[in-house]
Amino acid sequence: MKLVRFGNLGQEKIAVNIDGKNYDVSAFGGDYNEAFFAEGRLAALADYIAANRDQLKEIPAEARIGAPFARPSKIVCIGLNYKDHAAETGAAIPEEPIIFLKSTTSLVGPYDEVMIPKDAVKTDWEVEFGIVIGKKASYVTEEEALDYIAGYVLHNDVSERSYQLERGGTWDKGKGCDTFGPMGPYLTTKDEIEDINNVDLWLTVNGKTFQKGSTSNLIFSVAYTVAYVSQFMTLLPGDVISTGTPAGVGLGFNPPIYLKAGDVIELGATGLGSQKQTVIAYKK
Repeated sequence: MKLVRFGNLGQEKIAVNIDGKNYDVSAFGGDYNEAFFAEGRLAALADYIAANRDQLKEIPAEARIGAPFARPSKIVCIGLNYKDHAAETGAAIPEEPIIFLKSTTSLVGPYDEVMIPKDAVKTDWEVEFGIVIGKKASYVTEEEALDYIAGYVLHNDVSERSYQLERGGTWDKGKGCDTFGPMGPYLTTKDEIEDINNVDLWLTVNGKTFQKGSTSNLIFSVAYTVAYVSQFMTLLPGDVISTGTPAGVGLGFNPPIYLKAGDVIELGATGLGSQKQTVIAYKK
């Protein structure tokens, strides 16, 4: 299945994407949140759709598409997880995954505007393959890690490099700004991704391609990453692990290229759909 949420920010209803069209399933009840995944309601939703397929109505064409799940307890990110990205930033290949947390208040929909933060001058893009946890995970093994995954999601890990790299040495500062976490347009359940180790990703700015990569080039695989993170923190249903970005970020160019108001970012991944955001200047 492909899980979708639609409606105004903070008032989203649930839907599903079937054959490229979004259908309202809000009558099923609830939200795509921690309880939904923890209670195993994915299977119940599948049964509901099968029983009511002919009665499902398409959502309005003008409806806003939100993030495909409610705000999770945490968004965990993996830094420098592609060799080419490490090389372009001048960093050594990590011996263990680099973990940082992205504020959950950064979460927005796939087509929402990206706002340059106050006094920011180095706002950057990062297309990423995200993992959505399906059940509580603590000290899991790599062999069993995939059993703890509900599905996958496209993520633009927008970053303000001046905050990240020049303001005290913690990456979190440059990652958690408002609007810096566009996710969606849908959560694709794990059964629909044929090979998680061969998912293509791409990103363009103003129509120019900057990033083209594949999860086949991850330094630390999806299964290894889930198992590794679970050694340091309990992962709850609905939590997201974003697995890192391939080469082609603005920081990696000489001179660097950063986003400015009016820029249009588009990105996508095999099986995860595509996003489009317009960049705007800071506003209260």
